[in-house]
Amino acid sequence: MLNSAPSLADARRSAQAICDAVGGVVLGQERAIFLLAISVFARGHVLLEGDVGSGKTTLLRAFARAVGGPFERIEGAIDLAPGDLLYNAYVDEDGRPRVEAGPALRRGEDLAIFFFNEINRARPQAHALLLRVMAERKVRAFNRDYAFPHLQVFADRNRVEREETFELPAAARDRFFMEIAIAAPSDAAIRRRLIFDARFHDVDALIEAIPEGIVDYRSLEGIAAAIQREVRASDAIEAYVASLAQAVVDPVSLAIAIDGVDMKRLVLGGGSPRGLSYLVRAARVRAFLAGRDYLTPEDVRDVFAPTMAHRIFLDPVYELRREPLVAELCRRAFEVVPAP
Repeated sequence: MLNSAPSLADARRSAQAICDAVGGVVLGQERAIFLLAISVFARGHVLLEGDVGSGKTTLLRAFARAVGGPFERIEGAIDLAPGDLLYNAYVDEDGRPRVEAGPALRRGEDLAIFFFNEINRARPQAHALLLRVMAERKVRAFNRDYAFPHLQVFADRNRVEREETFELPAAARDRFFMEIAIAAPSDAAIRRRLIFDARFHDVDALIEAIPEGIVDYRSLEGIAAAIQREVRASDAIEAYVASLAQAVVDPVSLAIAIDGVDMKRLVLGGGSPRGLSYLVRAARVRAFLAGRDYLTPEDVRDVFAPTMAHRIFLDPVYELRREPLVAELCRRAFEVVPAP
């Protein structure tokens, strides 16, 4: 079992407390909540994708409150300029122009959560600046460098509306540790509660009901590093990860076939070292949350799609069918690659 050091034991209890608290106000999203918890303790940025009204924003706000720390958000819009993340220019009551720190800088270097709502409504120029901040956790503004050692970016996008939206390029999506699909709950009893129970109609009150700062956000980097050190991967698991990566990037080499698909043409690329390192990071956190100090094949399979699917780049002719095709490709990979 894992080292019983208080920091890691407390971290596991904190993770469970976060899942319980968020699950009490965001119903029917247990899988998404679990994956978000993994991302928090792996220190990875998260993109949620789903239909309108499926609870994406509420879920991210709930997690931001549970994690605690300085929080900022920005709304995606077609006229959002890169500078809008850094500067806020206005005319004061005396008619004088003023420039103040924007949402990315307002909390200084202590910023913990930056929430980009409806990210696909912003133009690529705004995405580019955000990506630099995500990758480097620093930016230059006001003639000085800002570092964000505690930063985690949460973003969501609406996959239904296409007007006045900008698809995130592959390089942008690759910066996100996980891409998590959110669907409306299928359970009839939960749907009735969400529709008829007035408690779930006041989102602000729901969020305020969550204890703030269940985990000390300033400790997360150290906890994440300790998890990665403590949870070991055997040679067999390392070979398993490499074989799964080959299966989804070069399915022809393992004789994977999908009806109606030219497998030689399907996949253009993917499975980069960065993506595979994210997969292993996520799997280690899953094992840690289960109280183990070693990886199992199930750890890898459980987080494979959320960490790898958006990093599998398809031929444009298949892109409109991305979701079912990538899901089927992953399923076939699990079938043909033997688990150790």
